[in-house]
Amino acid sequence: MGVIIVLVLALFAIGILLMRFRKRQLARFNFAVTNRITSHFAGVLPGFGILTHKGRKSGRQYRTPVNVFRVREGFLIALNYGSQSEWVQNVLAAGACELETRGKTYRLASPTIVHDPSRRRFPSFVRPILFAVGANEFMQLSISDSRNQVKSTQEAA
Repeated sequence: MGVIIVLVLALFAIGILLMRFRKRQLARFNFAVTNRITSHFAGVLPGFGILTHKGRKSGRQYRTPVNVFRVREGFLIALNYGSQSEWVQNVLAAGACELETRGKTYRLASPTIVHDPSRRRFPSFVRPILFAVGANEFMQLSISDSRNQVKSTQEAA
């Protein structure tokens, strides 16, 4: 039993180190593998969402799982891989996107990158995780219009 606990802790530590020091490599793996899995449930779980955005070069529509939290002004998204990620650049270039979270879809606008090592705007239980993975940047988005909130995903299906 002790060996299993040590193995689990070692795997967790490796994951943290990869997130902290090998973000680009881990991002490529997540794009190819993890995002395909998490996209099946990220739109309904608390703290997660699926961001729909248009590629600035390809014009293709993408769906990217993200860590997202509701704030008074709209939503705050943790930039686990930094502000140079392709999806971040796409949203900034378009100035808008859609977010599916907790079974609802929102039209969002006015993306702003916030550098905040204190992570004060996130729930207290999330801050240590964001610290561990080195997430110091966040994207703040406003709901473009409360009347533009799209119907729940059950109604959309």
